Amino acid sequence: MSNRAVLEVIALDAEDAVAAQEGGADRLELVTDMAADGLTPPLAVFEEIRAAVDIPLRVMLRVADGFAAGDIGVLVDKARALRAAGAEEFVLGFLDEGGHADLVAVERLVAELDGRPWTFHRAIDRAADRDVLRKHLADLPGLDTYLTAGSPRGVDDGMETLLAEAARADLPGYEPQIMVGGGLSLEHLPRLLHAGIEAFHIGGAARPGGWDGPVDAEAVREWRTALDS
Repeated sequence: MSNRAVLEVIALDAEDAVAAQEGGADRLELVTDMAADGLTPPLAVFEEIRAAVDIPLRVMLRVADGFAAGDIGVLVDKARALRAAGAEEFVLGFLDEGGHADLVAVERLVAELDGRPWTFHRAIDRAADRDVLRKHLADLPGLDTYLTAGSPRGVDDGMETLLAEAARADLPGYEPQIMVGGGLSLEHLPRLLHAGIEAFHIGGAARPGGWDGPVDAEAVREWRTALDS
């Protein structure tokens, strides 16, 4: 991958994946059931998407709405099956009842990934203490990205948090790349890019027809053009 800003697009199926790649996406996040904010897709869907495109795929490991891990045994089984099918990158993140990282669940699942890269998703935006969460996760193998809006309410409310965290990139726990997503708009990009943030995540913004419609290559290309300019 080049040094240009990373553009990640949510894909629900192979049609989405092809359109996202055509529009200039660098990476896909694979999920199902957006009514639950994205759960682990069926193995067959992963295999169809992997056959359809040649850009990196990050597969969601999540079996229930919310940020509790749920049945960790089910999660481990899904991770093993995806790994056996060729999945190399993942997305996960769980909180305990106090809003802290659920280290038991996260560590058990990460052990199944055998050092493969993964993103801690927007559970960080619901954490009781973002800084403590980052430090608790700092030494886990493979963690290279935080997907965050800076706030559970979205980028408009989280902008100052995002800018402050970007300025801490040399501090323990802040080494993983910040990938901004969640209420992200094109108007946010100049401030975020100026702060040194170089990764962006879109879902609904790639679908002019809403979640009932497919990813639109031209919508993705508009974001690609904005990031490259």
